[in-house]
Amino acid sequence: MNKQELENRLIDFAATIIIVASKFEKNYAGNHLAGQIIRSGTSPALNYGEAQSAESSKDFIHKLGICLKELRESFVCLKIIEKSNLMSDLNNLSIAKAEANELISIFVSSIKTAKTNLK
Repeated sequence: MNKQELENRLIDFAATIIIVASKFEKNYAGNHLAGQIIRSGTSPALNYGEAQSAESSKDFIHKLGICLKELRESFVCLKIIEKSNLMSDLNNLSIAKAEANELISIFVSSIKTAKTNLK
């Protein structure tokens, strides 16, 4: 997968998260988690864009690490949303969870490769 394909996947993931969050129950928990998942779910695409302009290999690895942290946060948040029944659109929720999990794997591998190449 090249840089542009990964960036497109991250953008698609962010859009899916926004769609998912818009369907939450309109209550305190729904509003809170909608804000949280929108922040963590859109952050990886934005931080990946920053990583492309990293000032050094260490900076690149650091920025990829931020993407990974935000993806993990999003994944856990999606599991909380699922378990608390904050939305009835389980199809989009399932798609978002699967994509978060795949993106986490991609970033774990990318960081490992970048660290190996740094040595």
